[in-house]
Amino acid sequence: MLIDPATERFVQRLLDRHRVMALATVRSDGFPQATMVAFAHDGLTLFVAVDSDSQKARNIRRNGKVSVAIGRDQRDWNKITGLSMGGTARVLRKADEIAWAKSLLGKRFPQMKKLGEADDYEGWAFIEIVPLVVSVLDYRKGFGHAELFELWPKPRARR
Repeated sequence: MLIDPATERFVQRLLDRHRVMALATVRSDGFPQATMVAFAHDGLTLFVAVDSDSQKARNIRRNGKVSVAIGRDQRDWNKITGLSMGGTARVLRKADEIAWAKSLLGKRFPQMKKLGEADDYEGWAFIEIVPLVVSVLDYRKGFGHAELFELWPKPRARR
């Protein structure tokens, strides 16, 4: 089913509250590789910055199918909320797209500015992740409660 406005707001709040996610990419041998990455978002579109020669970046260049999981450790299982998304990722190439990703990540993570001047991010890959499906977990509605939503047409960044 298509995502409704109330659920989309719930997802936005989760994205606003979390700064780290698990990103799963497809390795060359077909196995998934999951790693933790910091992220920023514009609407439901996610942005990450990684080393341009990292396995994550190489995997995405070869196969853009990804999955992400976002949540927090909860002592009380009845309070678990989170989400997983499946979508497509790409390494940004256009200067304006890279500038937008840097802007979003820089606002969320001011320490990025210490890692490189505005135009000095040589060796970095800025990645855009466009989710196509989202599974929303909300155990407050019952143990294991999850709902799957399609995001179609593809969500657009709010730029």
